[in-house]
Amino acid sequence: MTDAAPMQLDPKAIEILSQVTTATLTTILLKKGLRNVWLRGTRPLRPGQPRLVGRAFTLRFVPAREDLATPESWASPISTRAAIEDMPAGCIAVVDSMGVTDAGIFGDILCARMARRGVAALVTDGVVRDVQGVTATSLPVWCSGAAAPPSVAGLTFVAWQQPIGCGGVAVFPGDVVVVDDDGAVLIPAKLLDEMLVLAPEQERLESWIMSEVEQGASLPGLYPPNAENKARYLAASKPK
Repeated sequence: MTDAAPMQLDPKAIEILSQVTTATLTTILLKKGLRNVWLRGTRPLRPGQPRLVGRAFTLRFVPAREDLATPESWASPISTRAAIEDMPAGCIAVVDSMGVTDAGIFGDILCARMARRGVAALVTDGVVRDVQGVTATSLPVWCSGAAAPPSVAGLTFVAWQQPIGCGGVAVFPGDVVVVDDDGAVLIPAKLLDEMLVLAPEQERLESWIMSEVEQGASLPGLYPPNAENKARYLAASKPK
């Protein structure tokens, strides 16, 4: 496996980003020229899951090959079991399942172990199995649904902590992932510091715009704000 980027995310960064919606993050990243940051097929497995923030710990599957994708492979040194034992507390496991939806990559036992290790969440463009048991583990999961067959019915696990593609998005170990009801969004690691400044400001601006709309203001010149409304916003946001 390749060396991973530092996986510990500063608690202050988690605090800031946990207050910012993934919708807002995509808007800011779009302004930075990044259009492809929303991981397709990553939906919350159950309603009411909290917004979570963490460094990406990546796992990769390839198409099933009969001599490799076998139940015996689960005991291999290169296995999902071994990868889970490398996951640090607080990470978000991001799994490239190639969008396969007829083989569940993880079930209740693996998810229980991840929860026990303090993994923040599981994100995949594929599906899980043993949904009732997975839900009982309390591990938050974002995926494309559920399927009864095991991973080896359609996939071969090959690596962890390498660059992957998940939901059509390039994910590198140590990138930052934010998940909420709208799915999973990737923040490139090198843009984290900038996002910690821009994201809260965008949320404050949009909150002010919403308050104006609720008071009957029309949208032209307000969203996005023209010079006059920008000045009004800055005046309203000054500390009293």
